[in-house]
Amino acid sequence: MNLTPATTHILIEAEDFDDYGGWILDTQFEQQMGSPYLMAHGVGQPVADAKTTISITQAASYHLWVRAKDWVPAHHPGRFEVLVDGTSVGKEFGANGEDWSWEHVGAIDLQAGEVVLTLRDLTGFNGRCDALYFGPEGATPPNKVNDESRQWRRRLRGLSETPLDAGEWDVVVVGAGIAGCAAALAAARLGQTVAVVQDRPVLGGNASTEIGLSPRGSQGALLKEFSARKPNGDLLAYDLLVAEPTCTVFLEHRVMSVEEQEQKIVAITALQPRGGIEKRFKGKIFIDASGTALLARHTNAETLFGRESRADFGEELAPEKADHMHNGNTLLFRTKEGDQPSRFPDVPWATEVAKKFTDLTGQLIVPGKENGSGPRLPMDDTVPKVEGFAFDMNCSEITATHFWEYGQWLDPYADAEHIRDYLLRSLIGTFWNVKNAAPKEYANLEFDWVAFVPAQGEFHRYHGDYVLTESDIRTHKAFHDAVVVNDGAFCIHCAFEEGETDYDFRIKEWIWDERDGKAYAIPFRCLYSKDLENVLAAGKHISITHVAGSNVKFMGNGAQHGIAVAAAASLCNKYGATPRELYENHLQELRQLVSSLGCDHQAEDAPN
Repeated sequence: MNLTPATTHILIEAEDFDDYGGWILDTQFEQQMGSPYLMAHGVGQPVADAKTTISITQAASYHLWVRAKDWVPAHHPGRFEVLVDGTSVGKEFGANGEDWSWEHVGAIDLQAGEVVLTLRDLTGFNGRCDALYFGPEGATPPNKVNDESRQWRRRLRGLSETPLDAGEWDVVVVGAGIAGCAAALAAARLGQTVAVVQDRPVLGGNASTEIGLSPRGSQGALLKEFSARKPNGDLLAYDLLVAEPTCTVFLEHRVMSVEEQEQKIVAITALQPRGGIEKRFKGKIFIDASGTALLARHTNAETLFGRESRADFGEELAPEKADHMHNGNTLLFRTKEGDQPSRFPDVPWATEVAKKFTDLTGQLIVPGKENGSGPRLPMDDTVPKVEGFAFDMNCSEITATHFWEYGQWLDPYADAEHIRDYLLRSLIGTFWNVKNAAPKEYANLEFDWVAFVPAQGEFHRYHGDYVLTESDIRTHKAFHDAVVVNDGAFCIHCAFEEGETDYDFRIKEWIWDERDGKAYAIPFRCLYSKDLENVLAAGKHISITHVAGSNVKFMGNGAQHGIAVAAAASLCNKYGATPRELYENHLQELRQLVSSLGCDHQAEDAPN
């Protein structure tokens, strides 16, 4: 890394380090905490050093600041050191009891020439470093996350205030989970120029190698084509998309802002973490497949959130009163039997959450095969069991990954990092409990893998021109604008009430209602925003109630939405029409085009 600062201010972003060593780049929470960061995700084993080299033109004395986070303030599990040319600066970071903050070291002499900076993990338990700043005495770096602090970072990195032009596209697909992959592939094969803006380094969302769930729900030829897994577990989606001449995939690009004019999105700006380059994507039609209603959240478009009351839509599975409970997030993991006995460090900061829990079932076997078994020791009646019934078995007997769930009462956007961290603590604490409760039986037990990217639950949902309900699904309501069918059970995860239990990292009740087992129709009016004239939606955030969403949410169902909105996007561009105008004037052509792509548009045995 070459630096020739014109002033005595030097900012080194952790994501720009030359060599990450064993540290990982975590970009999930940059809109909340201000930046991507490096994290020492060693699950109890300190990871290899991260290193970078900077060039100093003139020897000088600087004051060093390091932005870090003490992620369990009472215990400081994620501690690390900073070394300058191999010498520690004499302070442990991530141990100050503070959330993301700049920690002041004091004066550091930097010699002219090349200087090696090192991040040294001390614990293996998720120490995290955002950036290092060398500046003059008294120059405190800004910690708030706002336009001013972002401009400060851009200025010190020598970045332009104007985003790079990433071109104009017929279709911009935001998010490349299963729904986004289907939308992008179908749109490209319909001859549209497609930009896929994906915030992760891999495709597939909850089905990706970072998480590994299998896409349930409606299947279909296109889904089976791109969701086939390679030997390493990765989906074929990326290979297929980059093979399309009109499609370009932009990995690790996070949407940071949206330009809107007269209820249309004109462009989006996305940030690439390595280097901090911003790019501006202009589009005619935008397909939001983020699963989080991301484009709506950047505008004033109306969304739905939480649980509607039973009276709102007459849904029998809805609660009496509306509230903000939603499906939470889940962390997947896998354990193994090692070749020899191993000791796991004491983790009071983790057992503080896990309490007496000693059930490590619900593991990911390999990507695409979850719900694996694992150590399960007897627990007393103070540890609640999951209620409800599923698969003709009492829930307490099922090894389900989805029992590890948290965040149902929190803000899934603002509290995302805390939700992930809380799940890490519950898993690590449970692992420690198992090893120490049965030290002979599980002497060789090790963590094989623990995800740091959670399987995402429920977020805001678009409000379209129609809101699909539980009764629509149960009665197989016939829609004149039905474009695809979905399938599956009502799968509702009910959380404990706030403060009800000490074991709130598990769900309280699981409702699995197969209904009649038949597919049901999705109307086109659920697949676009009623407020944004060029935004289509695919996936679990389409226009649905919470209860309907418990069925629609399956990834295979989202793939069908993706195909439908790809067809709609191509026709919107053909006629210069909005999605609503397409519904009003070209509905039959849309239905025919979707059918030609291999999708049914009316459920079998549904009323005419």
